[in-house]
Amino acid sequence: MTKLPMVAVIGRPNVGKSTLVNRFLGRRMAVVREQSGVTRDRREFEAEWAGRRFLLIDAGGWEARPNSELGREVRDQTETAAADADVVLFVVDAQAGVTQEDLELARLLQRQEVEVVLAANKVDTVADEPEAAALWQLGVGEPIPVSALHGRGSGDLLDGVIARLPPASEGESTETTPTLAIVGQPNVGKSTLLNRLLGSARVVVSELPGTTRDPIDVEIVLGGTPYRVVDTAGIKRRQAVGVERATVSEARRAASRADLALLVVDATAGVTVQDQRLAEELISYGSALVILLNKADIAAAEAKATARAGVEDRLGFADWAPVLAISAKTGARLNRLPSLVAKALANRRTRVPTAQLNRWLQEWQAEHPPPTRRGRRSRIQYATQVRSDPPVIVVFVSGSEPGPDYLRYLERRLREQIDLEGTPVVMNVRAGHA
Repeated sequence: MTKLPMVAVIGRPNVGKSTLVNRFLGRRMAVVREQSGVTRDRREFEAEWAGRRFLLIDAGGWEARPNSELGREVRDQTETAAADADVVLFVVDAQAGVTQEDLELARLLQRQEVEVVLAANKVDTVADEPEAAALWQLGVGEPIPVSALHGRGSGDLLDGVIARLPPASEGESTETTPTLAIVGQPNVGKSTLLNRLLGSARVVVSELPGTTRDPIDVEIVLGGTPYRVVDTAGIKRRQAVGVERATVSEARRAASRADLALLVVDATAGVTVQDQRLAEELISYGSALVILLNKADIAAAEAKATARAGVEDRLGFADWAPVLAISAKTGARLNRLPSLVAKALANRRTRVPTAQLNRWLQEWQAEHPPPTRRGRRSRIQYATQVRSDPPVIVVFVSGSEPGPDYLRYLERRLREQIDLEGTPVVMNVRAGHA
């Protein structure tokens, strides 16, 4: 599969990069706030303009002299994104004029000899256009006036980007790539895991919880199969207002769109009530599920045993999900992950023939009839699978509805017949003919 061309959106903090990315994508996928430096990590999205598909990379704000280790990591990431890209979209705040950092970033791009499209952002009206002319002094080409907030000039800007992309290759893929979401509470090692899977430090990792603010969307290859991987912000029970609430909301949306979730649990802390709620939430989305007990390399034997017991206790409702003790930091046992992911996704696509399903259901019902409820006994008439990804089965009944316990019994018996490891099964009840 040939990779799509890459377009990196870079600039100093708070010049409107994420707002511009959202404008291009036509949906609010990047977290945007007035506070500077909200985007810390590099994120990748598939975009299309004038029939040409490409990867759009929203990098963190570039600072020439960051005053923290975190800032230096963000700067290095941004420079790596620019070096890897086919085209750099250099965003400058036209209202602020040319700053010293803009000049230094322009010199860096000139040294990298990369194709550059210069976006003069915050040119909201015709009267503001003279401010864009001052950006010629950056020496990276013609400034294109644009208003990311209002959409003004965004089409011209994208035309300029497309014109500088390399010629389209015949092998550019149109297949849908499965999406994996890395989900967990803050500071359990989600970004460390993504960096280990990528083989490079493309996501900022810090001891401080909450380092990842936006869903980080990149492509990796596991076991020879390409996947889109989303590293979400840590989800915890109580949320603050503003950026934190927005980032958790984005994390939930990203998880809800995933084909499979990697639920990362801190083995040194054990399975918490919040881990339990996250697992329930992921299953409600229909995601396949793999549970990763991270930090197993530093967890004491007693802590690891407690974590395993917690999986059986608090996550017993998801006993069909494989559990893997790993170390994201060292990579220990991650070689087993590709086969678990591939199997869970394959099982999520399972289809059960209607005739076979109904033969089994009649056998199970004869062995263990539904309980009587309100003086009436439910009777299963027939069932059919209405879709996959994940398997959804509609059970038609007469009499009273079977309770959730009986549906769990049917699911357990189904799993005894078919390998459904890693995928949820949804059973819905409908009234049949009396």
